[in-house]
Amino acid sequence: MGFMQKYVFRVGLSLFLAFCLALGGFIPTATALTSEQKLVSEVWRIVNRTYLDDTFNQQNWATVRQKVLEKPFINKEAAYTAIQSMLKSLDDPFTRFLDPEQYRSLQVNTSGELTGVGLQIALNPQTGQLEVVSPIEGSPAEKAGIRPRDRILKIEGFSTENLTLDEAAARMRGPIGSLVTLLIERDGEAQREVSIVRDRIELNPVVSQLRTSPQGTSIGYLRLTQFNANASTELAHAINSLEKKGAAAYILDLRNNPGGLLQAGVEIARLWLDSGTIVYTVNRQGIQGSFEAFGPALTNDPLVILVNQGTASASEILAGALQDNGRAKLVGETTFGKGLIQSLFELSDGSGLAVTIAKYETPQHRDINKLGIKPDKIVTQQPISRDQLATEADSQYQAAVEILAQNPLVVGSRE
Repeated sequence: MGFMQKYVFRVGLSLFLAFCLALGGFIPTATALTSEQKLVSEVWRIVNRTYLDDTFNQQNWATVRQKVLEKPFINKEAAYTAIQSMLKSLDDPFTRFLDPEQYRSLQVNTSGELTGVGLQIALNPQTGQLEVVSPIEGSPAEKAGIRPRDRILKIEGFSTENLTLDEAAARMRGPIGSLVTLLIERDGEAQREVSIVRDRIELNPVVSQLRTSPQGTSIGYLRLTQFNANASTELAHAINSLEKKGAAAYILDLRNNPGGLLQAGVEIARLWLDSGTIVYTVNRQGIQGSFEAFGPALTNDPLVILVNQGTASASEILAGALQDNGRAKLVGETTFGKGLIQSLFELSDGSGLAVTIAKYETPQHRDINKLGIKPDKIVTQQPISRDQLATEADSQYQAAVEILAQNPLVVGSRE
């Protein structure tokens, strides 16, 4: 079983895990700053130095600092509130403050164990509503019928309208066996309450099977559910095993995969590519760098990738890299459209700060943030159960099999 990135509230954020201790400093003033003012100033400087948008949401960032520091804070909680207000002015749900408890929880959550309801969540950038990116496979949330793009209106009767991602995640966390009630809204349906019993969540990120198409082709079916620290190793083992069993073509299923570690997405792209650019990272100065494939690929067999609205972040990096390099055809629905990269900074009092430092572009310089990646063949599908994936009931899977049967040499061919 692959190593599990445990923190549900990460919502498929593609993180450079840069745990940087940013030391507090002073703003030239006539009076020495209090410890609370130093912390606010520390956060301000990190954002000032690293934030992607150098207009800071069309506002004077220095003036923001000046106004916040005009009066002393009665305690640390008041400083935390001021920091959250300062960050909220950026209108970026991914740039957020974590108090020491939340930050410790995030650190502990990398241990590979997970308890809760098993939801990957995000704030819709257009509406600001709390949305489900994807339920974790086999989780209590999935068993309760929660689907990607469901909107969570209330948690235990408490409105989510002004909650941050971390606050929403904290309200859904709890001990095994306890109950949490969510008010869910779904397009075309009435609002409904869903009661979920929290449990331990286990996730193997890779499902691997050898299939035979109606035409007799041996197809390696691979489903990747998350980009955690072991995803690349697990997928490499699966590909090598399928190669030995005689797989002549592949279907990689990234549907409802909310992402995870940026590096995992890059490493998995390298498994399929002999050469070529995988992704460009772009900061506020422009192109910051790129990740390249250096080969050899584990296989050059034809490849089709399945995507849908729950395909996000690192999944989109992988899908965009293989599509732009001509290595794979994409089948399904336009992807989620999350193309921002965050770094995580540790602050001097043990709290943390996640800052959007860059965005990514595909090898052909497509910016997919809020836009998503359009498949080569669009196939819409009504929701199906996990047991129906890659069966006759799965029209997107059947379309992928048909593409491989019709033109097996085009997909994945090299000049």
